[in-house]
Amino acid sequence: PLLMEQVIQVAVLCLLGALVTLLLKKGSPETALLLSLGIGVAALLFLLQDAEEIVSFLGELMERTAVPQEVFLPLFKTIGIALVARTGSDLCRDAGESALASLVETAGSFCAVLVSLPLLRAVLSLLLELM
Repeated sequence: PLLMEQVIQVAVLCLLGALVTLLLKKGSPETALLLSLGIGVAALLFLLQDAEEIVSFLGELMERTAVPQEVFLPLFKTIGIALVARTGSDLCRDAGESALASLVETAGSFCAVLVSLPLLRAVLSLLLELM
């Protein structure tokens, strides 16, 4: 499907899910949370159908620019970590656990820094060579 159609489909799925979870929250908050999580997973799986095109483009970008994989890989991993941390944090907040949400955000930041260390080391090495 076209990209606009995908966004509309995901938005409608999430909006309907939000309405149903809102109705369920009063009687069964656990079921509402599970439904919300299920809808999130379904939306993500729907979007991942076209992920091959993105991965292919990123591979082509790495080949054509002759930039080493060590530079691109931390960037890709950091983006993934940010998306997972944001989603996990939002789910914790929806469950009423703001302290856990903050912990997920902190863990995401920590992991992003760890994943970026090889890139930071390469930049440091380059700077030291220039001096």
